[in-house]
Amino acid sequence: MINAIMKTFLAFVAALSAAAPLLFAADTNLTAREQQIIAASKLPAPASMVHAAGIAATPPMGWNSYDAFGDNVVESEVLANAHYVAEKMLPVGWDTVVVDYCWYDPGAHDNNRNARVGAALVADDFGRLLPATNRFPSAANGAGFKPLADAVHQLGLKFGIHVMRGIPRQAVAANLPIAGSAFTAADAANTNDKCVWCPDMFGVHGNAAGQAWYDASVKLWAAWGVDYIKVDDLSRPYHTAEIEMIRNAIDQSGRAIVFSTSPGETPIVDAEHVAHHANLWRVSDDFWDGWKYLDHEFTLAARWHGFAGPGHWPDADMLPVGHLSVSHRSVGNDRRTKFTRDEQLTLISFWCLLPSPLMVGANLPDNDDWTLALLTSPEVLAVNQDALGAPAQPQPNVPTTAEVWARPLADKSVAVGFFNRTNVPLQLAVPWETLGLTNVQSVRDLWLRQDLGNDKTFTAELPPHGSLLLKVN
Repeated sequence: MINAIMKTFLAFVAALSAAAPLLFAADTNLTAREQQIIAASKLPAPASMVHAAGIAATPPMGWNSYDAFGDNVVESEVLANAHYVAEKMLPVGWDTVVVDYCWYDPGAHDNNRNARVGAALVADDFGRLLPATNRFPSAANGAGFKPLADAVHQLGLKFGIHVMRGIPRQAVAANLPIAGSAFTAADAANTNDKCVWCPDMFGVHGNAAGQAWYDASVKLWAAWGVDYIKVDDLSRPYHTAEIEMIRNAIDQSGRAIVFSTSPGETPIVDAEHVAHHANLWRVSDDFWDGWKYLDHEFTLAARWHGFAGPGHWPDADMLPVGHLSVSHRSVGNDRRTKFTRDEQLTLISFWCLLPSPLMVGANLPDNDDWTLALLTSPEVLAVNQDALGAPAQPQPNVPTTAEVWARPLADKSVAVGFFNRTNVPLQLAVPWETLGLTNVQSVRDLWLRQDLGNDKTFTAELPPHGSLLLKVN
C-alpha cells in the first residue's frame, strides 16, 4: 500500500514540475540583513534538534494543511509537503504533518461548510468518519488513514488530524450503534448543541454514552497511527465535559497522542482546566497575515504566559507565511503572505520566544529561499524547543517604547526579544541591568548567528513592526 502511495505522489510531483508556476518565483528584493539571514540559515547547525522526552514536553512543530488548502486537501498534496518537511525541516525539529478540516467529505470545496448542510459524509458502520477515498485513495476498503500515517511515519515524521467536536448528525439520524458499547448515537447526542459554522456534528452529552462515543473514536484514530489530534469547536465556547471525555479517551487509547483544542480565544477563566486536560489550546481566533492580528497576539500572550510549561502550551495559532490559499482554496485569494519580511521575523521570533507551538500552513514545495530560511534558522528554533520549558515574560520597566520580552534558557542564558509595534523606526539604547542582567559576557543575534559584543547598554534600530531576537550570557 505504501508503494502505491509513493507512485501517486511521484506522479503528482512530476505534473507539478511540468507546470511550475512563475507566480511564486524567488523574491530577490532583499536587504543586506535579509540576505545575511538566508546565508546564516545554511550554515551547519550545532546539532540536529532533539525534542525533550514526553508528550509535548516542548511545543510541537509541524505542517498543517489548512492555510494552503482549506477544506479540500488531497493525499498527494499532503505527501508533497511531508516529503519537504522530512528533507528540509526535520533536522531542525519540524516533525509533524496534520491533515486539517473536512477530510471525510468527498465534495468539500470553497471552505464553506454551511453550504454543505446534509452532505453525505464517509463513515463506518458505527458512524465514525473516514477519509473520502476520492481525495485519499489509500483509504480505500476501510483502511482509513492508516496507510497515509504509515507513509508519513516512514519519513521519520508524526501524523495528525483535525476533527470536529461531537458526533455526526447523520449517525444520529440513523441511530447507529456506538462501537464497543450498548449505546447508540441518539444516547450520546445533544441535538440542541450545534456548531454555528459547521453543520456536520451535534455535541455529545457528558454521560456514559458520550464517553463511549469518544472512546470508540479515539480508539479508531489510534489504530490508524494518529499522533496528534486537533479538536475544533471545543474551546470557544468552552466545552468542559467534552474536553474531559476526550482526555479520558486518549489516556485509555494506549497511544501517545497530542491533544490540541481549537478555536480561540479560549476563555482565560478556564486556563487551569485546559492546561490540566489538553496539551495545546488556542489563545487567539484564526490568525492570518495582517499586522492587526500579529499586534493583538502581544496582548493575548501577556494574559497566558503564566500557564505555559512542559506538556501544556498556549497556542498562538498557525504561521501564515509562504504560499497561502492555493487556488483560492482557503481563506482569501491565492497569495504569498501579506506580512512584510520584518513582520515575518517578528512573527517567528515571538512564537519561538513565548514559546508557542509552531505549525506552518504554507504549501511548502513553493517556498523561496527566504521562507525556507525563516523556518529553518536553528538558533531561533532552539529557543522555542529549549528543554527548560520556562515561558517568556514581558519586561515592563525597560526604558524604551519597544515591547521587550525575556525568557530564561536551560544553559543559564536568557533569550531577549525587542519588538517594535509602532509604524515608525525605533532607536534602542537599553542598559542590560534594566532587565536584571548584570555582568553580561556576550550578546548574540540569533537570526544572523553572530556575536555582538558585551556593552553594558544595547543599541540598535528597529524598523516598523520589526524585531531583534538575542541570546544574552
